Amino acid sequence: MFSVVIPTLNEEKNIAHCILALRNQDYEEKYEIIVADGMSKDNTIKIAKRYADKVIQVRKKGISVGRNAGAKVARGRILLFVDADTLATPNLLTELSKAFRRKDVVGATCYVFPLSTEIGYQLFLFFYNQFVKASVKTKTPQVGGMCCAYRKDSFERVGGFDENLRTVEDLDLSKRIAKLGKIKFVENTFVLTSMRRIKKWGKIKAVKKHIVNYFKFLLKYKPYSTKEWRPIRSY
Repeated sequence: MFSVVIPTLNEEKNIAHCILALRNQDYEEKYEIIVADGMSKDNTIKIAKRYADKVIQVRKKGISVGRNAGAKVARGRILLFVDADTLATPNLLTELSKAFRRKDVVGATCYVFPLSTEIGYQLFLFFYNQFVKASVKTKTPQVGGMCCAYRKDSFERVGGFDENLRTVEDLDLSKRIAKLGKIKFVENTFVLTSMRRIKKWGKIKAVKKHIVNYFKFLLKYKPYSTKEWRPIRSY
């Protein structure tokens, strides 16, 4: 069984689309959708309660906090983390489930494409996808949090997402959990994600922030963040 965890904070414009895309799956087994909300001040919770199986409120803000809180109440053996501004294609759960047929697989991810036709955003995520595929192939997985799935027992064994990290918490988890087994890159499915934060920052500034933060993460094995840095994902 899959448990899909969506962390939110003031996502009234996105949450219904995100959940309905997950509801429209061709997956034949049971699965649940959990929204972990960081005390939204808009209608996020009200909307989420219409469509999600569980909606929990988390008083402490942070994307890692929300993801971990959702994982704690999950009943599924596989945890799928999806951002609120990300849309799943209908075969996402079906294709990801195939990866977990092998007992040595502890995690899986897939292609991420932009909800925009602008060439700059297309190139940004093209290089992201190639980077993730290469990292998985070389057994040094660096998996983003827009869409990532892990076995719940392995997730709990490594302590879940590190709530003390402000950035690159998703890469940190994939690196730690890979010590317990294989991470698979599933090529027969994909998700679509918003580029709203990159649009807000500007493409060049966003790329610079990601590159600097990532290399400092590699050097120290912990993310370094300045006061102006904010994670690209919503929480």
